[in-house]
Amino acid sequence: MGQYYSDSLSARNLERCYEIVSPRIRKYLDAEMEFVQKALKPSDRVLELGCGYGRVLGGLGKASNIVVGIDISLGSLRYGREKDLTLSSIGLLQMTAELTAFRDDSFDVVVCIQNGISAFKVDPVSLVRESLRLAGPGGKAVFSTYSDMIWEERLDWFRLQAEEGLLGEIDWEKTKRGTIVCRDGFVATTFTEKDFHEIADEIGVSCETKEVDASSLFGIFRRT
Repeated sequence: MGQYYSDSLSARNLERCYEIVSPRIRKYLDAEMEFVQKALKPSDRVLELGCGYGRVLGGLGKASNIVVGIDISLGSLRYGREKDLTLSSIGLLQMTAELTAFRDDSFDVVVCIQNGISAFKVDPVSLVRESLRLAGPGGKAVFSTYSDMIWEERLDWFRLQAEEGLLGEIDWEKTKRGTIVCRDGFVATTFTEKDFHEIADEIGVSCETKEVDASSLFGIFRRT
């Protein structure tokens, strides 16, 4: 499923997903970004996992001086660079999030929002462990998923994407609260507060969870 974002849902198609959002989903996206910006310092070296075409990199760049984005989709990275000159000073690299080529302690904060922990379709424990390797001692890894409070609006957003052909047709029989299943094989799940803490316990690190705007659930991981 990770290839979905490099093949079907990349570049202009991915951008279109964010153009058709409802006012409530727009508010969710803005609140999510604002929360992350407040968690950053100007001196932080920030890595975004799954940056796509750079939708939030500019916002991260406003809060920190050094920002790098990685994504598996070369098409999305190229599209972002071509359409947005503000990304010219931001490092964009094609790389898998669970096994990067960076050295230990290369960053201060690793960011993975908009439910990337589900969308990447990789082992979440490995993903968080790799992120903390990169963040180093004193650093943190910031992940977000959807709050259950925004389930109806989230489902309607995915319905709109499916109707535009950006996703496969939703399989309404298999779709259930927290999990959206499309007939082309696309599956979007949700992580819970318990899930975040179980990941932290398995790795042996601390995790703080926080719900934002009744729409995002954040898990903030740190080395103990």
